[in-house]
Amino acid sequence: MSPPSAAIHRLLSFLSPPPSHEAPTEQIPDTPPPDSLTAEADDCDYGGKLEALRHREYPQLYNASSVLATAFLDHAGSTLYAASYVRAQAEEMLTTIPANPHSNHPGSQWTRDKIEQVRDRLLGFFGTTSRDYALVFTANATAAIRLAGELTPMSKGGTFCYTSSAHTSVVGLRGIAAELGAAVRPAEFGDLDDIIRPEHTNGVSLVAYPAQCNFSGERFPWDVADKVVRRFPANADASGGKGDDTHPPWWVLVDAAAYASSSPLNLGALHTGPDFVAVSMYKIFGAPTGVGALLVRRSSIPFLRSKRFFGGGTVNMISYDHMWQEFRAEIEARLEDGTVNFQAIASLRHALDAHARNFGSMARVKQHASNITRYAVSSLKSLSHDNGRPLCTIYGHCGAEFGPTVALNLRDTNGGYIGHIEVERLAVMSGIAMRTGRFCNPGAARRWLDLTTPDLIRYASLGYTCGDDNDIIAGKPVGAIRISFGAMTSREDIDRFVAFLVRHFHNYAGLQESANPNTLNSAPVATRIDKCANPGRPLSTGLQVTVDQVVIYPIKSCHGWSVPSDTPWEITPSGLRYDRSFVIMRENSTIPMQQKRYPRMALIRPCIADRQLVLNAPDHESLVISLDPAQLCLETTQSMVCGSRMQTYRVLSNEISTWLTSVLCVECYLACDPRLLLLLASDEHLSPTPPSSPTDSQLNPRPDIAKRSDMSFANESQILLVTLESAQRVSDWIAEEQDTDDSTAAVGKPFGPLQYRPNIVVKSASHGTRHAREIMPFEELKWTGVAIGNSHFQVSGPCRRCQMIAIDQDSAQSLKEPYSTLARKMRVDGKVVFGVYLDIVEEATGFTRKASASFIQPGMLLDVSL
Repeated sequence: MSPPSAAIHRLLSFLSPPPSHEAPTEQIPDTPPPDSLTAEADDCDYGGKLEALRHREYPQLYNASSVLATAFLDHAGSTLYAASYVRAQAEEMLTTIPANPHSNHPGSQWTRDKIEQVRDRLLGFFGTTSRDYALVFTANATAAIRLAGELTPMSKGGTFCYTSSAHTSVVGLRGIAAELGAAVRPAEFGDLDDIIRPEHTNGVSLVAYPAQCNFSGERFPWDVADKVVRRFPANADASGGKGDDTHPPWWVLVDAAAYASSSPLNLGALHTGPDFVAVSMYKIFGAPTGVGALLVRRSSIPFLRSKRFFGGGTVNMISYDHMWQEFRAEIEARLEDGTVNFQAIASLRHALDAHARNFGSMARVKQHASNITRYAVSSLKSLSHDNGRPLCTIYGHCGAEFGPTVALNLRDTNGGYIGHIEVERLAVMSGIAMRTGRFCNPGAARRWLDLTTPDLIRYASLGYTCGDDNDIIAGKPVGAIRISFGAMTSREDIDRFVAFLVRHFHNYAGLQESANPNTLNSAPVATRIDKCANPGRPLSTGLQVTVDQVVIYPIKSCHGWSVPSDTPWEITPSGLRYDRSFVIMRENSTIPMQQKRYPRMALIRPCIADRQLVLNAPDHESLVISLDPAQLCLETTQSMVCGSRMQTYRVLSNEISTWLTSVLCVECYLACDPRLLLLLASDEHLSPTPPSSPTDSQLNPRPDIAKRSDMSFANESQILLVTLESAQRVSDWIAEEQDTDDSTAAVGKPFGPLQYRPNIVVKSASHGTRHAREIMPFEELKWTGVAIGNSHFQVSGPCRRCQMIAIDQDSAQSLKEPYSTLARKMRVDGKVVFGVYLDIVEEATGFTRKASASFIQPGMLLDVSL
C-alpha cells in the first residue's frame, strides 16, 4: 500500500484523541481476580482504573464538561464501542482499499487475509481452534440460529425441544421443525435430562437453549451435549474418534449471544461441545453491527442437512440449466452465502485489540460484571417505601447463577405496579438508557410475569400488541424493566439509576383507580384532587366554567392553532371541525408520523382562513392548501391509528410533499381523513350562528358506529379538555423544584396549558355566574359530563401523557418538563395523566346536515356534571 497523502494525514488528525494533561493511564493487567471480598469490591472498577478508561475510551457517555450524561444500562441490547476502535477503523478505511474478497486484485487479497485472521482470532477468543470448530459469519445471532435450524437433519418422529428461557429467535425454529415433520416441545431446562433419554427419543432431534436468559440473566450449564454423547455411546463422540460414524440422534444448539457479552466461552474446556453455538459481535464489542457467527462442531459437519438455498461464492462449479452444482469443500465458504460483510469483519481486528488492551481478558470482564451485578441487586433490594413495602420486585437473582442482567418492576406504597412505560420515559429524560418490555422472550415473560397463553390471546383480541403503550392490564404488568451491565459499567451508573428511582418513585402512593375504564370516576375525588387547593371543600352538584381557549390541530402532531376569540367554532361528529383531519405519512408506512419521534413537526404551524389551510415553518415560504375537495387531487391509501385501520386519502401534490420533506428532513407526504371531504361538501347546510340554547336544535341520534370511526386521526377520544388551574398547579410544582433540580430544562420558561396540546382550555367562571366557583386543580378528573351548546359530552377518563408534552412547541427541543414533574405527581393506575377526554353522547346529540350546528368559542360558559 502507498503511504497516506498529506490530505489524509490532516483527516486523521481529527480522529486522533485529544491531548491529555493527565499522567498516562496504565493498561489493565490480565491478572486473576482477587479472592477476598474487599479486593473483589476494589476490582469492581479494575483496581481504580475504570474511571480514566471510561473517559478515554467511552467519551460518548459524557457531556462537554466531562460530567456523566448517560448512565448506559442496556448492555444486553448492545454494549459500547471503544474510541480506539473507531479511530483505528477510520484510519484503516482512509489508508487501505478493502475490496470484495471474491476478486483477485491486491485489495481483495488483503480482505481475504484479514477475514481469515479475524476468524482464527475469534476462535481463540471463544476458547477453541479451527480443529474443533468452524466459525461461519452471519448477519447476526438470529441468522446464526436460523442457519443452525436449517442444517440440523431433523426427521419425522424427531423432536425440536426449546427451553422456556429461549429467545424468540430460537422459538422461531419450530416452523422449520414442523415442516420437517418433527414434533415441537417447549420445556423447562431441568426437564432436558429426561427428554434426551434414549427411551424417549425417536428420530433425529434438536434441543436449543440459551446459555443466559436475556430476560432475567439466569444462566444454564453447557453440559447438555456431553450428556447426549454419554447417553448414546454407540454414536460418534465429539472428537469423532469413537462410535460407528453416526451422529447421536440429539443435536444441541446453544444461543450464547447474551452470555458471551460478559463471560468467556472456553469451548475447548468442554468435554463435548455443542453442535452449534450462536454469537453476536456487537453485543461483545459494541461494533460492528451486522455481524454474527455460528460455530459448528467439526465432528458434526459430515452429518449436516444439505443446503436448500445457496448463494454466490459457495460453489466450485454450477450449471445454469441442470440441477447440478458442486459446493466448496470448506464449510465456511459453503455456508457463507454471497459476499460477507467484509469491511465490518475486518474491523473486528481493531475491536479485539481494543477489548484486550482495555480489559485484559473476558475472565476479568466476567469478574467485573459479576461485582457490578451484586452491587446493583443489593442496592435495589435495599429500596423500600416508608411503610416497609419494597419499591422493586426483582425477577430472579436468588438461588441459581445469574449474569449481569436484572429484570424488575416497581411497586407503589399500596403494592400496586407502576407501569414500566412511564418509568422508561422518565429515565430517558434523566439520562438513563435501559430497556422495557418482554425482551423477545415469551417463555421468560410467562414465568416471571405470569402471562399465560390464554392471557396473550385475549390481549391480542383486544388490540394489545408487543411494543404498544399498554404496560399494566387488569392490574398485572405485561412487561418489565431491564437493566444490564457490561465491561465498562461503573458504580456511578448504578447510583444514578437508584437515585432516579428514589427521586421519582419512593413513597409514591399512586392515584389508584379501577382498571375498568367504565368506572374511572368511581373512586373518591380526594385521591386525585390537589389537596393544597381549598382542602375539605365539597364539590357541588353542578358547575359552570368559562372557555379560555379553543385549539385545533389541523395536522396531527403539528403545532396547534388557537381559534380567534371572536370566532365561533363548529363541533362536528368527530370533534372540533378540522381537528386532526390531516396527517403526515412517511413513504411506505401506514403509521402517521408523530411529534414524539419527529420533534420538528412542532415547527409546522398551521392555520385556517378562507377555506384554506396555511402552513408556516422557519426558513420556509408559506404553503397554502385548498380545503375545497374539488381542488385536491386525492388517492386512496390506508393508515393505522392506535392499532385501528383507517381509510385515508393521500394528497397528490409534489409541492406539498417537497415542502413537508424539507421541513421534517424525511421523505413524507400529506394525507387526510375522508370525512373531512364530507363536511366540506355539505357546508351550505350548516348554520353559521351558534344557537342560544340546546333546545334550539333538533336532536336526531346518529347511527351506531364504532368509536374509532368517530374520532378522525385523534388517538383516543374526540376532544381533550384541560383546566387552567391544573396547568398552573404543575407550573407551581416545577418552580418549587427548580432550585433542587440542576437538570431542569428551560429554567424560567412558563409551561402554560397549551403545552399539553388540549382542544379546550377552561377556567373558573366569574363569581356572578350561576353555579360559579373556583375550579380546584385536577378536579376535572371527577367530572362526568360537559354540555357545549347543543352537544353533550361524557368524560371518558383521564388522558395518558407521554414525553411529547416535554417538547418545546416553539423550538422543537426536547425538555424534561413538564413531563418529569407530572410523572411524579399525577398518576392513575400507574400511568401519567393530565386532562380529560370528552366523547359525544350519541343519544343527546343530532348531527343532521340541516340541523343547527353546535359551536364553541372563548368566553363561552359550559355546564359541567359532577
